[in-house]
Amino acid sequence: MSALVLDDITVAYQRHPAVHHISGEFASGSLTAIAGPNGAGKSTLLKAIMGEVPLASGRIRYGQYQQRDIGYLPQAAAIDRQFPLTVADTVIMGAWRTLGVHRAVTQDVAAQARNALQAVGLAGFEQRPIGSLSAGQFQRVLFARLLLQDAPIVVLDEPFTAIDSRTTHDLLQVILSWHQQGRTVIAVLHDFEQVRQHFPSTLLLAREIIGWGDTSAVMSRDNLTRAKAMAEAWDEGADVCQPEVSA
Repeated sequence: MSALVLDDITVAYQRHPAVHHISGEFASGSLTAIAGPNGAGKSTLLKAIMGEVPLASGRIRYGQYQQRDIGYLPQAAAIDRQFPLTVADTVIMGAWRTLGVHRAVTQDVAAQARNALQAVGLAGFEQRPIGSLSAGQFQRVLFARLLLQDAPIVVLDEPFTAIDSRTTHDLLQVILSWHQQGRTVIAVLHDFEQVRQHFPSTLLLAREIIGWGDTSAVMSRDNLTRAKAMAEAWDEGADVCQPEVSA
């Protein structure tokens, strides 16, 4: 069964393609890394999955789920940490599907938030303002929010960028636990060794698919060389590709 299916999708910025002709599926319960050189379109693909950027062509199908069933962690740089929120407030935002917009926070949800913070190593941080946290601490908070969201599909955009090795190790264990629970996890990663060690499936991207499947096969030296060459040779002025029409 497929959790997400990409049908010949192309995403463009100002009529110039960022990713094109992407087709394939993320199997339900799979743990998949999206890898590739800088400028390969990895984050753009995630934004398309989340509906943050429009498709120039193609479509995305969400299987038995809906787009709102996806837990999403954007890049840390995309999050405003100056907004006056406490750690507890931020984590409880993960319960929006349960609480709705106007319902008060219940004791049960507050307890879930405390448990989530304990699970990511931040017990006792509830009342700290998020602006006072280190990069690693804040990433732990965002993972706690995902724990509270309890989504069947989790999408992570470079979750380990600019954080220390201990935090990376701890948060990787959370990701692996999601996989063991049967959730579908998709993560953009730049550490190829991390991909090889922990992610059974990989989508290697260079604006188009270089390989998608078993990590050991996809992350071959030939594929990585090809991906780098294709990313470096990309024509930013190219027209938007049109879907192929069968005769």
